[in-house]
Amino acid sequence: MGEAIREVLTKHGRMSVSSKSLSDDANLYDYGLSSHSSVNVMLALEMTFDTEFPESLLKRSTFQSVGAIRDALLTMGISADVSVGEDY
Repeated sequence: MGEAIREVLTKHGRMSVSSKSLSDDANLYDYGLSSHSSVNVMLALEMTFDTEFPESLLKRSTFQSVGAIRDALLTMGISADVSVGEDY
């Protein structure tokens, strides 16, 4: 799951560094994730994991770090060992 999240961040996050070089708890906003790009990340995550973020998770803190995104997806019932084959 973490690898898929990082791939989405790399493609859609428009950050100043590769998400692959960041720790799970690094603040993505400190590395250039903007409000606009976080929406693009959310949409790509929804496509990748075939899910929809509930309104309760549509807040800045949900997308603050790889770990926060992972925790949100786990809360939504997405399995941690899901393999992602979809091109997003």
